[in-house]
Amino acid sequence: MSALPQLTRFNDNVLSKYQIYNSIFITLPFDTINNTGVLLPLFHKICEKGFKNGKNPTQIVEKFFKKYVDSSKEDAKKDLLFHFIQYIERQVVLFDAIEDAAFPIVNNMEGFGTLRNSQETAILRNKKEELKKHLEDFKVRIVLTAHPTQFYPGTVLSIITDLDKAIQNDDLLLIKKLLAQLGKTPFYKKKKPTPFDEAVSLIWYLEHVFYKSVPKIYNYIQHHIYDGQPVENEIIDLGFWPGGDRDGNPFVTTQITLDVAERLRQSILRSYYRDVRRLKRRFTFDGVQEILVGVEKRLYKHVVRSYAKVNFSQKILLKELETARDIIQNNHDGLFIDELNDFINKVRIFGFHFATLDLRQDSRVHHKAFIQIVDDLLASGDTTFPDNYHSMSEEEQIEILSVIKGNIDPEILTDEMSEKTIQSIYALKTIQQRNGERGANRYIISNNQTALNVMQTFAMLNLCGFENELPVDVIPLFETVDDLENSESVMRTLYSNKSYRYHLSKRKNKQTIMLGFSDGTKDGGYLMANWGIFKAKEALTRVSREFDIEVIFFDGRGGPPARGGGKTHQFYSSLGPTIEDKEIQLTIQGQTISSNFGTEDSSQYNLEQLLSSGIKNEVFTKDQINDTHRTLIEDLATTSYQAYVDFKNHPCFLPYLEKMSTLKYYAKTNIGSRPSKRSNSDTLDFSQLRAIPFVGSWSQLKQNVPGFFGVGTALKKYEDAGRFDEIVDFYNASDFFKTLLENSMMSLTKSFFGLTAYMADDDVYGEFWKLIHQEYKTTKRLLLKLAGHTELMENQPVGKASIEIREKIVLPLLTIQQYALKKVQDLQKSGADASEIEIYEKMVMRSLFGNINASRNSA
Repeated sequence: MSALPQLTRFNDNVLSKYQIYNSIFITLPFDTINNTGVLLPLFHKICEKGFKNGKNPTQIVEKFFKKYVDSSKEDAKKDLLFHFIQYIERQVVLFDAIEDAAFPIVNNMEGFGTLRNSQETAILRNKKEELKKHLEDFKVRIVLTAHPTQFYPGTVLSIITDLDKAIQNDDLLLIKKLLAQLGKTPFYKKKKPTPFDEAVSLIWYLEHVFYKSVPKIYNYIQHHIYDGQPVENEIIDLGFWPGGDRDGNPFVTTQITLDVAERLRQSILRSYYRDVRRLKRRFTFDGVQEILVGVEKRLYKHVVRSYAKVNFSQKILLKELETARDIIQNNHDGLFIDELNDFINKVRIFGFHFATLDLRQDSRVHHKAFIQIVDDLLASGDTTFPDNYHSMSEEEQIEILSVIKGNIDPEILTDEMSEKTIQSIYALKTIQQRNGERGANRYIISNNQTALNVMQTFAMLNLCGFENELPVDVIPLFETVDDLENSESVMRTLYSNKSYRYHLSKRKNKQTIMLGFSDGTKDGGYLMANWGIFKAKEALTRVSREFDIEVIFFDGRGGPPARGGGKTHQFYSSLGPTIEDKEIQLTIQGQTISSNFGTEDSSQYNLEQLLSSGIKNEVFTKDQINDTHRTLIEDLATTSYQAYVDFKNHPCFLPYLEKMSTLKYYAKTNIGSRPSKRSNSDTLDFSQLRAIPFVGSWSQLKQNVPGFFGVGTALKKYEDAGRFDEIVDFYNASDFFKTLLENSMMSLTKSFFGLTAYMADDDVYGEFWKLIHQEYKTTKRLLLKLAGHTELMENQPVGKASIEIREKIVLPLLTIQQYALKKVQDLQKSGADASEIEIYEKMVMRSLFGNINASRNSA
């Protein structure tokens, strides 16, 4: 099977199966209108033909109604459109399940970018020892976040899992039943999930996917690269944000943080409990059975009793298991010892925490909270801070903050946010006591602008009774273009501070720094955000090496290229020697979790791709941008940035998003627990707008502006100057530049301006729409010219085919959404009844779901 071309395997195992199962699906009546499945294909054809002939969504929908639906029954028309939405979002799920089931067939699980490939390459190049040395301290950290880019409830996730297995087994009868079940299962939540709900949803992936895929990779490395010898490195770490991420989310409380940590602890112990019960069936020998029975009883106690007294730990469990292993090895000929070793490896990797719960808060919130803490302490007669603290210079304040210690009582604080901030730090201490230090040992400061932001957090941690060394990493997150440029100066100030430098010496001389793609792209556009982060990494590497600090970069990557996503492993394999790369750390969220890590096969494959990208960059080849190319990309980024800033400053920019897109509907979808913006103001403030609804709204319009705007302008500058060959040379020589532009091509591939072409005639926004469309056409033309292609993603045929099918599935959904948006606008202008407007607004909101999930990475 693997000998066939990848596109052929995709067509045979994904496209063909989808056509077969979809034909079954659309004949299943699961609503009050039995002919919905019959009418949907007809509507789909009218949509395709209509857009081809330059018709707008309103004309297309009205033509369909005129031809196939009794025009006198307005309610029946609306009901039918809602039922179309129901069908289409389930068609997306069906396609997801088929694609997931075919993953190990379509993708070569032992091919390029896998561990087997890396191992064989190392042997061929006589670099196996170098590979082993690299893996002694190289890690990949995957951090699951609950950012609202996917909405599948747990019931639907379970159906998808069962459907995946049924498709793999070609069990047609079960597939039909599951499709019927899918049709009757609600897809959207009637109320917003709590942060704890989000945590429970993501823990499902930890238990059912990562618990299997991560040890499988670890075991392969141990057996095939280390020849069965112990590996003193977990290699893959898991992180977790739901329940700990307070940035802009007022619903994350101290109790929720504690409850999520306890749920993580119980989940991993429950997984261990199941494994121990299986192991008992094998190890029926004297001396071993007794140990496993004891372990089983202790695990059971901690699984069934939340917040059970801490009298069990990873260290204790490992000691007992290793004692059992010695008995098996010495007294029972090593029988079934590999099975026990596999379990021991799981305990080493996952501990009693499963995934590290990160805490995160915005620096601006911290600053206000900290000022109030100082005031409250001074008012209580506490002498921790001098009376003139607030009038001191920033440098003087940093010196004070670097040495203070204490054990502050949250009860004395008069400000609610100050109290919550201190309570969250005490919660961190509690989690470490129950789950081990790896349970929670990172505090991230988002929107970090100054060294004072970091030191305020450092001081608050030290005011919460941590004795001796502080067992927490303080992690600044630099997001905007300006903050990225200032990051080197901030870190130099921190590294020069004796107390902070001593703290780092007790943290293995490592400093983690987070860099955010989402707000960077929103702030500075696609090229500048990516190049700005690349330059910041170089500068931060230089200053860290100067102070003998190993800097670890933590990337805030979302699903789409506009938020740092796309083919992420290609980025990591293209880093040169000027950027530290001892660890790869990145956030994954929304559809990226389900699409890249939703099954054991896809999780293993994509984790291996990330591991291999780090191996390739360090052991095999180093991609380095030369001075000539550096000058080129600097100019391209600057030109692109100016084009994007001018675009943002256009008087129609915010009104267009507010009036013509789905932006305001994101807050109503109940996808995630966080508000769609950081402030409560009714006025749209760009600085307070979150990156996800910003990027997502462009995606719903099928314009995907954040993934390409400014790129075409920058490339055209060189075409007009007769210097385009220089860009071609750069593209062919640099993996980094090539990956950057190929991900932009993905954003273009998912764009469809025919959907909104009617806006070109709008009295207010027509010229603005034309401005966007022109940049799209320029970018597409020049990227094709640069790559020497005739169509976008020509060199990624399977990815292109997947996108094309998904876009085809949701075309009627997009048409309905635009039709409903236009209806809302027209009804508002005519002063129609609010209840009538509400129906079409609900139609817009409901159509968001299928579009979001079909994109899988939202742009």
